[in-house]
Amino acid sequence: MINGVRSVETPHGPARVTLHPVERPRGVLLLGHGAGGGFAAPDLRAATAAAGDAGLHVGLVEQPYRVAGRRAPAPAPQLDAAWIAVVAALRGELADLPIVAGGRSSGARVACRTATATDAVGVLCLAFPVHPPGRPDKDRLTELALPTVPVLVVAGERDPFGRPPPAPGRRVITVPGDHALRTAGPRIATTVAAWLPTVLGDGTP
Repeated sequence: MINGVRSVETPHGPARVTLHPVERPRGVLLLGHGAGGGFAAPDLRAATAAAGDAGLHVGLVEQPYRVAGRRAPAPAPQLDAAWIAVVAALRGELADLPIVAGGRSSGARVACRTATATDAVGVLCLAFPVHPPGRPDKDRLTELALPTVPVLVVAGERDPFGRPPPAPGRRVITVPGDHALRTAGPRIATTVAAWLPTVLGDGTP
């Protein structure tokens, strides 16, 4: 992987990938952003740093709608298709390294829905939005149940979007804060650093 920013063509316009390589990588963590935010989000910064320290390349994937300057997110099928195209384009540069998919909020949903299609070995969900605020009847737990690989969810204890329950193959960590996870960076970094080796098969739970 080449350090820096590159454009990747997708069926819905160019995506942008910011690459953070490491020497002697053990794997790759690809992260997607939230619906209206970027990669300055504290939880994404913490996860990026933890993955790098754990020996993984990190790729921050910016969806085509944001690259085009649009604020409203694209429909889910477009987000998923763009993500799959980015992973396919990067695979040739990854030397068959295992890929962990992940993201924040909307990005976490995309990672879950596409985990099988991208052959991810694990999924990292930061602030997965279980339901719209005040609408617990509109839950998205079916998306969270789609991956057949290990899933780590980090959720704020006061998140109005809800907190998912643990399940077989799904670990849920509750941290102080709300959906923004602004103050949970150190806990996120520690949790992600401990979880990644277990997903890559060279660590213990």
